[in-house]
Amino acid sequence: MNRVDFALVRVLQFCVFALFTFMVLVYFGTLLLLPLSLLVQLIRIFDFVGMPGVVSTLIALPVVAYVGYLISKIPGLSRMMADIGVELVTFGQTRVKGFDSILSTLEGAESQSAAGG
Repeated sequence: MNRVDFALVRVLQFCVFALFTFMVLVYFGTLLLLPLSLLVQLIRIFDFVGMPGVVSTLIALPVVAYVGYLISKIPGLSRMMADIGVELVTFGQTRVKGFDSILSTLEGAESQSAAGG
């Protein structure tokens, strides 16, 4: 029965690891893709108004760059956004390492039952 317990704990540990890896990738991917999404939407808006695609791009690109500049001028915002991602990584690492104490408890129970039996 102990091998099943070990396997179950390892599978759950991997699931938690995969979950937090996915969450971190989504978080940082969202931060990277947000300006691109804004650019695409502005191009579509200018295209809807009737401007050609090249002109729309030439207008939308500096607008997105200016919005990025304004965001970078807000004190502490970019540092806070990066810190949130780093905290997510450290929290996930702590949760994954929490399974090690459960495994050591199972190993202790196994060694006691082997010594007693």
